[in-house]
Amino acid sequence: MPPPLPYIRTLLTAYLDRNPGERHTLTRLLAALEADGDPTDRAALPWHVTCSAVVIDRHQRVLHIRHKANGGLLLCPGGHVEPTDGTLLATALREAEEEAGIPASSLALTSKFRDGPLDIDVHDIGPNPVKGEPAHQHYDFRFVFYLADDAPELTLRTEEVTGAAWVAYDEVSSPTLRGKLADSALDGVITPVNASAIIHDGQGRYLLHLRDANKPWIWEPGCWSLLGGGREPQDRTLRDTIIRELSEEAGLTVTGLEPYAVEHVTSTSGTRVAIQMFTGLWTGDPAGLHLTEGVMLAWVSPAKFPYMTMLATTRALLEQHAAEHPAPAGPTAGAKGPAKAPAGTVLHLVGVHLYLELDGRVLLGLRHPDSAYAGNLWHVLAGHCEAEAATACLVREAYEEAGLVIDPANVELVHTVHMVDQPGAPRIQLFFRARRWEGTPELREPDKCVAWQWWNAKDLPEPTVSYTRAAIEGIQAGRTYTELGWSR
Repeated sequence: MPPPLPYIRTLLTAYLDRNPGERHTLTRLLAALEADGDPTDRAALPWHVTCSAVVIDRHQRVLHIRHKANGGLLLCPGGHVEPTDGTLLATALREAEEEAGIPASSLALTSKFRDGPLDIDVHDIGPNPVKGEPAHQHYDFRFVFYLADDAPELTLRTEEVTGAAWVAYDEVSSPTLRGKLADSALDGVITPVNASAIIHDGQGRYLLHLRDANKPWIWEPGCWSLLGGGREPQDRTLRDTIIRELSEEAGLTVTGLEPYAVEHVTSTSGTRVAIQMFTGLWTGDPAGLHLTEGVMLAWVSPAKFPYMTMLATTRALLEQHAAEHPAPAGPTAGAKGPAKAPAGTVLHLVGVHLYLELDGRVLLGLRHPDSAYAGNLWHVLAGHCEAEAATACLVREAYEEAGLVIDPANVELVHTVHMVDQPGAPRIQLFFRARRWEGTPELREPDKCVAWQWWNAKDLPEPTVSYTRAAIEGIQAGRTYTELGWSR
């Protein structure tokens, strides 16, 4: 569907705030946006909206294309809005790729103008008898981009254009665009406009943020990511940005944040975004933080990275940091907790299990035949609790293994199994019931689980993991505790 009117109105309002002297020139467009109709429709006459891409390289030159349709004039890549363009920015990006072969991933928005137009030009278009179009006007929204150093060579659409040229600001063909470029201080150099933080505990774990899965309009939906965000006008530096973002997103304060690297990622619009990465040390409990965005925060070890949904660039960056900061081989001075268990104490492994029941049926997964544990057996979704709250572990495992989104507030402990399955290896198995959840079970870790299926709670399949069967039977009977494997 075409760009919605409220979106165009917002762009125009912000533009006029920067250029109040142009309000009289755009009067007809303002009036049209208050009425019904689509100003981006090519059939809308006597005028309609078009879009152009002002592509600037690091030598402060602007790309111009020589179009066949307008007598060979040199103009910025641009054209009419298509019904599939969800935004005017998308139109400009599409035209840059179609006419010059520049993909959106090789273009970066500027920190000053971001996704708003640098210029809105009104110009006359002569009649086109071939297409049956009378003389009319274009309201051309011109979006500005910086060209990445590794952008591909230009690939021109020869059926529409005959050549291309990079021209200096003072040689730009459009007077309105030429004037705005002269006053803009745009230098063509891509610099970070966002900041994120690699937070680690000094023991080999990283604090990661699980973003909302069912919000496609946000960046990295459903991915494990780093805390951070975009620079705001009140931020003097990107260090101010990351300090503010950590506080706003998680109520988190990390001292000693230091610049680490610059990461290049792809935004929701497809453009390139440079992010200044900071790194800092923190050893707290994520469960005690007040998360205002996303699903959860969790400590994660690098061994888990390959099985987690995250951007390849983020994974590579974290793996690089982990290689440069290996976990200590043993307990170090000042580490939290005792260096070893008190004499006579046997450490217990803690397993966290998800009990999902729907219309009298429970969710079980068939373990992969080559799984290190319970191959070819049916088992509930489960995982080992790391240095994290049990409910946080449950939420993390549910998303990692099956793509299910669960709010920790919607779970309750319904059964505990205290067991020993081999000498010297006692375990505490916690079973949590989720009262509500989002999503349908997916095979997110096919090397561990090959199928998810709902089974009648009173007629479980064979073979089912023995303690899982005992726990489900106990839950059905209203019991909260089971012991297995202990000699009496």
